[in-house]
Amino acid sequence: MVVIERAAGCEPLAALLFGIDSRPAVEALADLAAGPEGFTLLNAALAPPGTAELLRDGLTYDLAGLAPAASLPVPGAVHRVALPNDFSVAGLEAASFSVGPHLAGAQNLLPVLRVAAAILRQLAVLPGLQAIVWRPARLVMSPAWFAEAVGVWLDGGPFPALALTALARSDHGIASEGLAFLTGQEFMLHARSGAPTREDSRIAVRLTDWLVAHGRLSSAREVVLAGAGAVWLEPEGENTVNAVTR
Repeated sequence: MVVIERAAGCEPLAALLFGIDSRPAVEALADLAAGPEGFTLLNAALAPPGTAELLRDGLTYDLAGLAPAASLPVPGAVHRVALPNDFSVAGLEAASFSVGPHLAGAQNLLPVLRVAAAILRQLAVLPGLQAIVWRPARLVMSPAWFAEAVGVWLDGGPFPALALTALARSDHGIASEGLAFLTGQEFMLHARSGAPTREDSRIAVRLTDWLVAHGRLSSAREVVLAGAGAVWLEPEGENTVNAVTR
């Protein structure tokens, strides 16, 4: 079953942003689906115009807003990565990428996200694609950046902290956004002195990887991050983890 914009009440995971009148039709997905690690297009003849149901590894995902259907609203994004300084979403057209209805309630599980990332990595080469928005983190990035970052993860590397979450710097530290989609908590890494340094940014990336792997933090503890040293973690309320480097 192909649905538009929401699958069983779930917000779309991502948006694909194209230039005016550049959104591809479903037929453009055929070559991608034919690859050795490609997805399968399901029910193509029965799908509403501009929609597609994609199957990979036994899981289904929905695309909506392709041509000739009307474009979907461009979602808000406050963080950006690997885009020109003058990049603007104004005037762009969006297609949405969602989990299939049978995955409702499981959209934030890592196995589901890994398959989603693999499909989006393939879609990143669609002609006319200018940016990808990862909606849980309100993050917009270049398709090439997304493909490279998630590719490392899919090949056994660390979680792509700068593609599937956002790390926002402030005068006092670095805060995550989008991590709560995976663990139920965001973190605030407090800088040791003044504004955060490049080393603090590296620690924040490693910390994201550790928290994704270990899940929700229920009590204070010290953890040792590979290549980054010891960090003291302490839950604050239901949804925040304070982090201080040792």
